[in-house]
Amino acid sequence: MSKVQILSYAGCSTCKKALKWLGERGVDVAVRPIVDEPPTAEELARWVPASGLPVRRWLNTSGQSYRALGKARVDAASDAEVARWLTEDGKLVKRPVLVKGSKVLVGFREDDYAALFG
Repeated sequence: MSKVQILSYAGCSTCKKALKWLGERGVDVAVRPIVDEPPTAEELARWVPASGLPVRRWLNTSGQSYRALGKARVDAASDAEVARWLTEDGKLVKRPVLVKGSKVLVGFREDDYAALFG
C-alpha cells in the first residue's frame, strides 16, 4: 500500500482514532504535526478542491483558535482570508487531514476511510 500523509495533532482524540484505524489496517503513514507544520497556501490550493469541501468546512469550529477569532469575524471573512488563517494556525484546521495521492479527507469518518482504503 502506498504511503499516505496525515496532518495530525498529538493531543487530538479524533487524530488518535484515525491513526489507530490506519495502523490496524497496516497503512504506512507519514505523520506531520499540524501545529508545527500547518498546510501551506500551495497545499491548500490543491487540497481544498480535492477534498470536495469548501474552505470554511476546514475550520476546527470547536477549538480555542476559532473561538478567539469569533464566529462574526469568520462569517465576515473572505474565503482567501480563511485560507490564510489556516496556513498560519494549525489548530484552526479541522483534524486530521489525510492526503493519499489526489484524495484528501478532512476529519475522521470511518466510512470515508474505508471507502478510500477499500
